[in-house]
Amino acid sequence: MSNSPVLHDELLSMPPHLRMVEDMLIPDIETLITEDDEPVDNVFSAKQQRFLVETLYANTALWNPDSVPFIADANVGVFISPTEPPLVPDAFLSMNIKMPEVFDYTKIRSYFVWVFAKTPDIVVEIVSNRKGGEMKRKMTEYAKLHIPFYAVFDPFDVFRGERLQIYTLNGTGYKPLQDFWMEDIGLGLRLWEGEYEGMHSEWLRWCDVKGNVLQSGKELSGAAITRAEQEKARAEQEKARAEQEKARAEEEKARAQSALSELDVERDKSRRLAEKLRALGLSPDDV
Repeated sequence: MSNSPVLHDELLSMPPHLRMVEDMLIPDIETLITEDDEPVDNVFSAKQQRFLVETLYANTALWNPDSVPFIADANVGVFISPTEPPLVPDAFLSMNIKMPEVFDYTKIRSYFVWVFAKTPDIVVEIVSNRKGGEMKRKMTEYAKLHIPFYAVFDPFDVFRGERLQIYTLNGTGYKPLQDFWMEDIGLGLRLWEGEYEGMHSEWLRWCDVKGNVLQSGKELSGAAITRAEQEKARAEQEKARAEQEKARAEEEKARAQSALSELDVERDKSRRLAEKLRALGLSPDDV
Protein backbone atom coordinates (compact mmCIF):
# COMPACT_ATOMS: atom_id res chain seq x y z
CA MET A 1 0.00 0.00 0.00
CA SER A 2 1.49 3.30 -1.07
CA ASN A 3 1.47 6.06 1.52
CA SER A 4 2.97 8.69 -0.79
CA PRO A 5 1.78 12.26 -0.15
CA VAL A 6 1.51 12.99 -3.88
CA LEU A 7 -1.93 13.08 -5.50
CA HIS A 8 -2.10 11.56 -9.00
CA ASP A 9 -3.06 14.77 -10.79
CA GLU A 10 -2.72 13.05 -14.13
CA LEU A 11 -5.47 10.61 -13.18
CA LEU A 12 -7.85 13.47 -12.54
CA SER A 13 -7.35 15.45 -15.74
CA MET A 14 -6.29 13.04 -18.48
CA PRO A 15 -6.58 14.00 -22.17
CA PRO A 16 -9.18 12.19 -24.31
CA HIS A 17 -6.70 9.78 -25.91
CA LEU A 18 -6.02 8.31 -22.45
CA ARG A 19 -9.70 7.85 -21.63
CA MET A 20 -9.34 4.05 -21.57
CA VAL A 21 -6.61 4.26 -18.93
CA GLU A 22 -8.67 6.73 -16.94
CA ASP A 23 -11.64 4.38 -17.01
CA MET A 24 -9.48 1.64 -15.57
CA LEU A 25 -8.22 3.82 -12.71
CA ILE A 26 -11.40 5.79 -12.09
CA PRO A 27 -14.19 3.28 -12.68
CA ASP A 28 -17.67 4.19 -13.76
CA ILE A 29 -19.48 5.29 -10.60
CA GLU A 30 -22.48 3.29 -11.79
CA THR A 31 -20.51 0.17 -10.85
CA LEU A 32 -19.75 1.43 -7.35
CA ILE A 33 -22.12 2.14 -4.50
CA THR A 34 -20.75 5.49 -3.38
CA GLU A 35 -24.02 6.62 -1.80
CA ASP A 36 -26.71 4.36 -0.38
CA ASP A 37 -29.08 7.21 0.53
CA GLU A 38 -30.03 5.45 3.77
CA PRO A 39 -30.26 7.86 6.75
CA VAL A 40 -28.91 5.55 9.45
CA ASP A 41 -27.10 8.03 11.76
CA ASN A 42 -28.68 9.39 14.91
CA VAL A 43 -28.89 13.13 15.50
CA PHE A 44 -25.98 13.26 17.93
CA SER A 45 -23.65 11.27 15.64
CA ALA A 46 -24.53 13.49 12.69
CA LYS A 47 -23.70 16.61 14.67
CA GLN A 48 -20.52 15.04 16.03
CA GLN A 49 -19.34 14.21 12.53
CA ARG A 50 -19.90 17.80 11.39
CA PHE A 51 -18.17 19.10 14.50
CA LEU A 52 -15.00 17.11 13.80
CA VAL A 53 -14.77 18.09 10.14
CA GLU A 54 -15.80 21.73 10.51
CA THR A 55 -13.24 22.57 13.18
CA LEU A 56 -10.38 21.28 11.03
CA TYR A 57 -11.27 23.56 8.13
CA ALA A 58 -12.06 26.49 10.43
CA ASN A 59 -8.62 26.35 12.08
CA THR A 60 -6.27 25.45 9.23
CA ALA A 61 -3.74 28.16 10.08
CA LEU A 62 -3.72 27.12 13.74
CA TRP A 63 -3.22 23.36 13.60
CA ASN A 64 -1.66 23.23 10.15
CA PRO A 65 0.69 26.24 10.06
CA ASP A 66 2.73 24.94 7.12
CA SER A 67 -0.46 24.83 5.05
CA VAL A 68 -0.11 21.12 4.34
CA PRO A 69 -3.04 20.26 2.04
CA PHE A 70 -5.53 17.85 3.51
CA ILE A 71 -8.95 16.28 3.07
CA ALA A 72 -11.31 15.80 6.00
CA ASP A 73 -14.80 14.44 5.66
CA ALA A 74 -17.54 12.48 7.38
CA ASN A 75 -19.53 9.40 6.40
CA VAL A 76 -17.74 9.11 3.04
CA GLY A 77 -16.66 5.76 1.60
CA VAL A 78 -12.95 4.91 1.57
CA PHE A 79 -12.41 2.55 -1.36
CA ILE A 80 -9.24 0.47 -1.30
CA SER A 81 -9.98 -0.94 -4.78
CA PRO A 82 -12.81 -0.89 -7.35
CA THR A 83 -13.63 -4.53 -6.56
CA GLU A 84 -13.89 -4.33 -2.77
CA PRO A 85 -16.67 -2.71 -0.72
CA PRO A 86 -15.65 0.51 0.97
CA LEU A 87 -15.07 1.28 4.61
CA VAL A 88 -17.18 4.23 5.76
CA PRO A 89 -15.65 5.92 8.82
CA ASP A 90 -17.72 8.45 10.68
CA ALA A 91 -14.90 10.94 10.08
CA PHE A 92 -11.42 10.84 8.58
CA LEU A 93 -8.44 13.07 7.94
CA SER A 94 -5.92 12.56 5.17
CA MET A 95 -2.94 14.91 5.01
CA ASN A 96 -0.30 15.82 2.42
CA ILE A 97 -2.71 15.74 -0.48
CA LYS A 98 -2.40 18.35 -3.19
CA MET A 99 -5.80 19.00 -4.66
CA PRO A 100 -5.79 20.00 -8.35
CA GLU A 101 -7.39 23.25 -9.43
CA VAL A 102 -9.93 21.31 -11.48
CA PHE A 103 -11.40 18.35 -9.63
CA ASP A 104 -14.11 16.20 -11.20
CA TYR A 105 -16.45 15.46 -8.29
CA THR A 106 -18.89 13.80 -10.69
CA LYS A 107 -16.44 10.92 -11.09
CA ILE A 108 -14.47 10.99 -7.85
CA ARG A 109 -17.40 10.93 -5.46
CA SER A 110 -15.67 8.97 -2.71
CA TYR A 111 -12.18 8.59 -1.30
CA PHE A 112 -10.51 6.35 -3.88
CA VAL A 113 -7.17 5.30 -2.40
CA TRP A 114 -5.69 4.50 -5.81
CA VAL A 115 -6.45 8.06 -6.95
CA PHE A 116 -5.23 9.93 -3.86
CA ALA A 117 -2.23 7.59 -3.59
CA LYS A 118 -2.57 7.09 0.16
CA THR A 119 -4.94 6.03 2.91
CA PRO A 120 -6.26 8.49 5.52
CA ASP A 121 -3.99 9.33 8.46
CA ILE A 122 -6.73 8.87 11.04
CA VAL A 123 -10.26 7.51 11.04
CA VAL A 124 -12.82 8.14 13.78
CA GLU A 125 -15.74 5.89 14.64
CA ILE A 126 -18.69 6.95 16.80
CA VAL A 127 -20.35 4.02 18.53
CA SER A 128 -24.14 3.87 18.33
CA ASN A 129 -24.71 0.18 19.11
CA ARG A 130 -22.89 -3.14 19.28
CA LYS A 131 -23.60 -3.97 15.64
CA GLY A 132 -21.05 -1.51 14.28
CA GLY A 133 -18.03 -3.67 15.01
CA GLU A 134 -15.85 -0.73 15.99
CA MET A 135 -13.73 -2.74 18.44
CA LYS A 136 -13.26 -5.85 16.28
CA ARG A 137 -14.14 -5.96 12.60
CA LYS A 138 -13.53 -2.31 11.74
CA MET A 139 -10.38 -2.17 13.83
CA THR A 140 -8.99 -5.16 11.91
CA GLU A 141 -10.00 -3.71 8.54
CA TYR A 142 -8.45 -0.30 9.23
CA ALA A 143 -5.25 -1.98 10.41
CA LYS A 144 -5.09 -3.89 7.11
CA LEU A 145 -5.17 -0.52 5.34
CA HIS A 146 -2.22 0.63 7.49
CA ILE A 147 -4.10 3.69 8.73
CA PRO A 148 -1.76 5.20 11.38
CA PHE A 149 -4.38 6.25 13.94
CA TYR A 150 -7.81 4.93 14.87
CA ALA A 151 -10.13 6.63 17.39
CA VAL A 152 -13.33 5.23 18.88
CA PHE A 153 -15.81 7.50 20.67
CA ASP A 154 -18.52 5.76 22.68
CA PRO A 155 -20.91 8.61 23.64
CA PHE A 156 -23.74 6.29 24.69
CA ASP A 157 -21.49 4.09 26.84
CA VAL A 158 -22.34 1.00 24.79
CA PHE A 159 -19.13 -0.82 25.77
CA ARG A 160 -19.23 0.27 29.42
CA GLY A 161 -15.63 1.42 29.33
CA GLU A 162 -13.58 4.44 28.34
CA ARG A 163 -15.66 6.74 26.19
CA LEU A 164 -12.65 7.72 24.09
CA GLN A 165 -9.99 5.30 22.97
CA ILE A 166 -7.20 6.24 20.57
CA TYR A 167 -5.04 3.61 18.90
CA THR A 168 -1.80 3.78 16.97
CA LEU A 169 -0.70 1.27 14.36
CA ASN A 170 1.81 -1.25 15.64
CA GLY A 171 2.88 -3.62 12.91
CA THR A 172 -0.25 -5.32 11.62
CA GLY A 173 -2.52 -4.26 14.48
CA TYR A 174 -3.39 -1.41 16.80
CA LYS A 175 -2.22 -0.70 20.31
CA PRO A 176 -3.74 1.88 22.67
CA LEU A 177 -2.15 5.32 22.50
CA GLN A 178 -1.13 6.34 26.01
CA ASP A 179 -1.76 10.02 25.33
CA PHE A 180 -4.30 12.23 23.59
CA TRP A 181 -1.63 13.75 21.34
CA MET A 182 -0.79 12.34 17.90
CA GLU A 183 2.58 13.81 17.03
CA ASP A 184 2.65 12.56 13.44
CA ILE A 185 -0.41 14.59 12.44
CA GLY A 186 0.05 17.48 14.89
CA LEU A 187 -3.34 17.02 16.51
CA GLY A 188 -4.90 15.57 19.62
CA LEU A 189 -8.36 14.33 20.53
CA ARG A 190 -10.14 14.96 23.81
CA LEU A 191 -13.62 15.03 25.30
CA TRP A 192 -15.26 18.38 25.97
CA GLU A 193 -18.59 19.26 27.55
CA GLY A 194 -20.53 22.14 26.10
CA GLU A 195 -22.96 23.21 23.40
CA TYR A 196 -22.78 22.65 19.66
CA GLU A 197 -25.60 23.44 17.24
CA GLY A 198 -27.97 23.98 20.14
CA MET A 199 -27.23 20.63 21.81
CA HIS A 200 -25.46 20.43 25.16
CA SER A 201 -23.47 17.23 25.54
CA GLU A 202 -20.03 15.69 25.83
CA TRP A 203 -18.31 16.00 22.46
CA LEU A 204 -15.18 14.65 20.83
CA ARG A 205 -12.95 17.51 19.73
CA TRP A 206 -9.59 18.08 18.14
CA CYS A 207 -7.08 19.88 20.33
CA ASP A 208 -3.53 21.18 20.37
CA VAL A 209 -0.62 19.72 22.32
CA LYS A 210 -1.72 21.62 25.44
CA GLY A 211 -5.24 20.25 25.25
CA ASN A 212 -6.81 23.49 23.98
CA VAL A 213 -9.70 22.59 21.67
CA LEU A 214 -9.84 23.84 18.10
CA GLN A 215 -12.76 26.23 17.91
CA SER A 216 -15.76 25.86 15.66
CA GLY A 217 -16.66 28.53 13.15
CA LYS A 218 -19.34 29.87 15.48
CA GLU A 219 -16.91 29.97 18.40
CA LEU A 220 -14.33 31.75 16.27
CA SER A 221 -16.95 34.24 15.12
CA GLY A 222 -18.09 34.79 18.70
CA ALA A 223 -14.49 35.21 19.84
CA ALA A 224 -13.91 37.73 17.05
CA ILE A 225 -17.03 39.66 18.08
CA THR A 226 -15.90 39.58 21.71
CA ARG A 227 -12.43 40.83 20.74
CA ALA A 228 -13.98 43.60 18.65
CA GLU A 229 -16.24 44.61 21.52
CA GLN A 230 -13.29 44.56 23.92
CA GLU A 231 -11.25 46.67 21.52
CA LYS A 232 -14.17 49.08 21.19
CA ALA A 233 -14.53 49.24 24.99
CA ARG A 234 -10.78 49.87 25.36
CA ALA A 235 -10.92 52.58 22.70
CA GLU A 236 -13.86 54.23 24.46
CA GLN A 237 -12.00 54.03 27.78
CA GLU A 238 -8.95 55.60 26.18
CA LYS A 239 -11.14 58.31 24.66
CA ALA A 240 -12.78 58.95 28.06
CA ARG A 241 -9.36 59.14 29.75
CA ALA A 242 -8.12 61.53 27.08
CA GLU A 243 -11.20 63.73 27.54
CA GLN A 244 -10.67 63.67 31.31
CA GLU A 245 -7.04 64.67 30.85
CA LYS A 246 -8.10 67.43 28.51
CA ALA A 247 -10.70 68.64 31.04
CA ARG A 248 -8.10 68.59 33.84
CA ALA A 249 -5.65 70.51 31.66
CA GLU A 250 -8.31 73.13 30.88
CA GLU A 251 -9.13 73.41 34.58
CA GLU A 252 -5.45 73.88 35.41
CA LYS A 253 -5.19 76.49 32.68
CA ALA A 254 -8.27 78.27 33.99
CA ARG A 255 -6.87 78.23 37.56
CA ALA A 256 -3.54 79.57 36.30
CA GLN A 257 -5.30 82.33 34.37
CA SER A 258 -7.39 83.16 37.44
CA ALA A 259 -4.25 83.32 39.58
CA LEU A 260 -2.60 85.63 37.05
CA SER A 261 -5.66 87.85 37.00
CA GLU A 262 -5.64 88.09 40.81
CA LEU A 263 -1.91 88.88 40.69
CA ASP A 264 -2.55 91.63 38.15
CA VAL A 265 -5.25 93.09 40.42
CA GLU A 266 -2.88 93.11 43.40
CA ARG A 267 -0.14 94.70 41.31
CA ASP A 268 -2.56 97.39 40.15
CA LYS A 269 -3.55 98.13 43.76
CA SER A 270 0.10 98.37 44.75
CA ARG A 271 0.83 100.73 41.88
CA ARG A 272 -2.07 103.06 42.75
CA LEU A 273 -1.05 103.07 46.41
CA ALA A 274 2.53 103.93 45.48
CA GLU A 275 1.32 106.82 43.31
CA LYS A 276 -0.77 108.22 46.19
CA LEU A 277 2.18 108.01 48.58
CA ARG A 278 4.40 109.81 46.13
CA ALA A 279 1.74 112.51 45.73
CA LEU A 280 1.93 113.04 49.52
CA GLY A 281 5.69 113.29 49.33
CA LEU A 282 6.30 109.88 50.81
CA SER A 283 8.43 107.14 49.40
CA PRO A 284 6.63 103.79 48.93
CA ASP A 285 9.82 102.06 50.04
CA ASP A 286 9.66 103.77 53.42
CA VAL A 287 6.15 102.63 54.17
